[in-house]
Amino acid sequence: MSLVHDVIAELDGERERIWLTLPEDVQSLGKGVLPRGTGPKAQYFTSLLFAEGEARTLSDEILWGLLEIARKGDADLETLKMFVTQIVDYKADFFDFVGLPVACRWTHRYAEGARAAADLDEFIAVTGAALSYANRLHMWIDFVFPWGLANAFPRDDSGLETGEGLKAS
Repeated sequence: MSLVHDVIAELDGERERIWLTLPEDVQSLGKGVLPRGTGPKAQYFTSLLFAEGEARTLSDEILWGLLEIARKGDADLETLKMFVTQIVDYKADFFDFVGLPVACRWTHRYAEGARAAADLDEFIAVTGAALSYANRLHMWIDFVFPWGLANAFPRDDSGLETGEGLKAS
């Protein structure tokens, strides 16, 4: 078996493992336990907020975008690999920073598999496995996110019908 196929199997296995079970690092982050102690002024909300945004952009923008480009068939594989090294590896390290070391390791493992792809078909397969894992990870982060806090910030909808709310002061 090739490294790419190993990574696909590992990502699929991890996705299945966390399908109905909250990942340990996400559970810890949701409780305010951060291995690196990140978060200003001894709070963890911003780390959780950044984790949610990073997971969303990894799945909904980066991995999805890489798949769309690669599926066109005429994409340059080496350029896609450079993008993975530049952007995905950074995202992985940021997961570690905000308290998700397991997500960091799996994201780096995807990047390793993507760089080992011999052709676009392998790149598409490993990126698809990573997207499936990242979507599930993102769902779990959304699960522990304290969405009720948003009620403390009601939007002022006065002036929307007249356009007054859109004018700069």
